[in-house]
Amino acid sequence: MTAGMDVTFYTRRNCPLCDKAKAAILASRVPVTLHEVDVDEDPELERRFTNDVPVIYADGREAFRHRVTAEEFAEFARNGGRTMSLANEKCVPCHGGVPSLHGDELRALERELGNDWRVVNDHQLEKEWTFPDFAQALAFTNRVGAVAEEEGHHPDIYLAWGRVRITLWTHAVDGLTRSDFVLAAKIDRVR
Repeated sequence: MTAGMDVTFYTRRNCPLCDKAKAAILASRVPVTLHEVDVDEDPELERRFTNDVPVIYADGREAFRHRVTAEEFAEFARNGGRTMSLANEKCVPCHGGVPSLHGDELRALERELGNDWRVVNDHQLEKEWTFPDFAQALAFTNRVGAVAEEEGHHPDIYLAWGRVRITLWTHAVDGLTRSDFVLAAKIDRVR
């Protein structure tokens, strides 16, 4: 386990998810120095995180967003502070009013996602798969549809004989959010 992990906990008042995440970190028995930051007290942080709290940084890098259990945090510490896979996160519904991702944050998520996903015009994610026939392409499309429905986040899907192309972006912000990368990672798991 990492001794004395420096944890910055971005939160806001009256946030039950934040309270649960903080309790989980403390229950993990990982030695931490916890710095709580109320995003509503800083306009830049409020714009950056909007409804994404809690956001948990460990030793200067984002580690968790929205939730964490004591077991996940302890495992994170045991693994030397490696972050969770995007596919293990949950898509968060976006109702607009949040900025789309740009710059370093967008590039970091693109690198983390990998697997031939492409960011197109800093606006959307795209990836294409090939299959030996229409039936297998359709079966994959149906699996993607089930994941999208479970996450409440729906991609554009182009289905053709032996090909499926997925295009993802958050329509409410007309750009990319973290949830687009989360769904892309989950789609990679159903192949």
